[in-house]
Order: sequence, then structure tokens, then C-alpha cells
Amino acid sequence: MAAALSGLGVRPGDVLLVHASLRALGPGVGGPVAVLTALRRAVGREGTLVVPSFTPENSDTSPHYRARVRGLDAEAREAVRSTMPPFDPALTPAPSMGALAETVRTAAGARRSGHPQTSFAALGPAAGKLLAGHRPDCHLGEDSPLARLYEADARVLLLGTGFATCTAFHLGEYRRPGPPRRRYRCVVAVRGVRQWWEYEDVALDDSDFAALGAAFEAAAGPGDVRKALIGSAPCRLLRLRAAVGFAAEWLTDHR
Repeated sequence: MAAALSGLGVRPGDVLLVHASLRALGPGVGGPVAVLTALRRAVGREGTLVVPSFTPENSDTSPHYRARVRGLDAEAREAVRSTMPPFDPALTPAPSMGALAETVRTAAGARRSGHPQTSFAALGPAAGKLLAGHRPDCHLGEDSPLARLYEADARVLLLGTGFATCTAFHLGEYRRPGPPRRRYRCVVAVRGVRQWWEYEDVALDDSDFAALGAAFEAAAGPGDVRKALIGSAPCRLLRLRAAVGFAAEWLTDHR
């Protein structure tokens, strides 16, 4: 696995934002611990791995919540809301992010940013710097780890996933002129007291990311996109700066 990652272009010292589908990769690559071990070997001691550790489960404005309460009456929906635990960066799991992300989040020495909805977890010497200052009313914009990854000239590894999961494109949403905004709400703990918190931020929309990714790949410059088969799945390694820059222009023209 580590050799395959190196063949794709992962280098010692890299900062990698990783999205992974172990099911797509197939059983031949091993489980999440084996994949994490291979990733750490590929980036070496000086490299840093970053994964999304998002928590839509503690929000009542998320698609996850709407799917969960679909068909329930008002009383049943309120019962669901009353049992949703507040976000705790040290404890709250991110089950919808996949097994590898959870393995990174719970690994010894891992760091996690503090956003109650769109936190990131990281392992490596740059983890603290990349995750610091994640403002709670900025999901994935200039005061989020995505902007710090952009500054670090990070790369995005789509390990068995497609462009539809490419979180980096969201930074392009913030960087287009006048992005629409909306209200969000989630459960937090303030001085140990559970409460609902509502805030405004850019309206995130990944519904066209697959088309955006296809256009980016077609127009990519040398080294911006590298592809290889790892396990059973096609995988891609992207330059995050190139992906974000292209996304900001494409989204301006197509939305």
C-alpha cells in the first residue's frame, strides 16, 4: 500500500488531506489501521495527514437530520432533538466520515479542530498549526483548516472516492464573489451546559462537485491531478491550491 501511494506521487514530508472509501479499495489493502500505517509511512515523520471529522449528527439543519426525522410528527422530532448530544472535540465521533477518518481521529497524538460541525483531525508535526483558529462560525472558509492547508500547499488524496467528496472545493465557494449565506444550528456545550447555537455562514452545496471535478481534471495543468489504481479503486492526488482556484472560477460561472 505504501509503495502504491508513493507510485501515485505521495512524498515524504507531504501535507495530505485524505478522503477514503475502504470499501471501494477492496479487502486487499487491509483495514483502516493498515491503510493509516501505509499513509504515515508514505509521508514519513515530517509529513502530516488531515481528515474531515464532520459531525452533522448534532445539527437539526443538516441533511443528515432531515433524513433521520423524515416521516416523524412534531413530537417525535422534538424527542430526537432532545437526545442529540453536544459537540465535544475530544469525544464526539464522526461516523459519517468513514472508518479511516475515525481511525485518525482516535489515534494517539491526533489533534482536532474545534468547529462543532466541520472539524478536522490530523496527525503529524504540522497538525497543531493547520487546525488552530478554526472559528466556530466559519465552516470551511478563511478561518478554517482548509485555508491553512491552502497556505501549506497541501495535496488532496481521493483514496477510492470521487470528486463529489472533495472538501477542498468548498473553499472555492467562499472565494467566489458574494456567495449566498444561510442559518445553521447545532448542539454545543457552554461551560458544561448543553444548548442550541445558531449562526450564519456560507451556504455549502456539494451537489455539483462531481461535474466541477470532471472539469478540473480536464483542464488540469501538469502535476495538478495524478491518477492510479490502488486496490480495486481509481485514486487521485490533487494539488489543493489548483483545485480551489479552479473551483472559485468554475462556481462563479456555473452557479
